[in-house]
Amino acid sequence: MSAATQLQFYRARADQARADADAAALGHVRERCLRSVEAWEALASRAAKSEELRAAEAIRKADITAETRHENTIRDIGPSGPEDSR
Repeated sequence: MSAATQLQFYRARADQARADADAAALGHVRERCLRSVEAWEALASRAAKSEELRAAEAIRKADITAETRHENTIRDIGPSGPEDSR
């Protein structure tokens, strides 16, 4: 399951638990449903944070790759272009 799908799943479960709590006639059932809402929302929050960290890491790695390619280009052809490599 992808991170986005997982996040959507957690949020949907929290919404369902909230609806179940609203529909519960018994207090202990309502409380159980509200605890479920808290648990699902905590999972959703963690999944969202993980998704943000994963995206930031992908950007960081892309920046390193671009910087390395640039440094390799300068090393191979010189800072002013191909004429420096003569």
